[in-house]
Amino acid sequence: MTIVIIAITTLASILAFNTPQLLYRYQFNPYQITHRKQYMRLVSHAFLHANWPHLIINMLVLLSFGQSVEKNFTLLFNSLGPLFYLLLYFGAILVSPIYSLIRNRNNYMYNAVGASGAVSAVVFTSILLAPLSQIYFFAIIPIPGILFAVLYLLYSWQLSKHNRDNIAHDTHFIGALYGLIFPIILKPDLFIYFIQQLTSFQF
Repeated sequence: MTIVIIAITTLASILAFNTPQLLYRYQFNPYQITHRKQYMRLVSHAFLHANWPHLIINMLVLLSFGQSVEKNFTLLFNSLGPLFYLLLYFGAILVSPIYSLIRNRNNYMYNAVGASGAVSAVVFTSILLAPLSQIYFFAIIPIPGILFAVLYLLYSWQLSKHNRDNIAHDTHFIGALYGLIFPIILKPDLFIYFIQQLTSFQF
């Protein structure tokens, strides 16, 4: 599933790089969604990216974490694993921009693209399943996943309040929370397992 999502996203993004009309028609625009009922944008924006670095970073992170989560879902949920993995990813696409949708519903100029919200969900599901596994902070410094999660949430929350750049930090934040909550809804015992792993940590 992860490879298929990456392939479709890469193809759609490359087409959008060369076709501005495609980007305009399918990017996330709260005004168009709310007032003109262009609901396709709620999903299509996640398959488009602003440029090559944006696309490459998102897809590399998805590749790094997605296949692991996909395998774990198959172990946890058997034949339903692939379906639940898709619900994790596509559910995050829909849920993660909700705050932006509400806050910018009358802002015709607000646009966003990218799979960052869904990718954040996959990363945080991976952390839920293995909170003490090493994640490379800034791709250099190895730290426990749970520490990365706390830092990431704090960082996204703070920057979403100021909104001084063109990055949808609120979408990252909500997507990350979704990635923590969704698997627990499916299997509440995962929360107990998560706590057990944390309490077993030794300095």
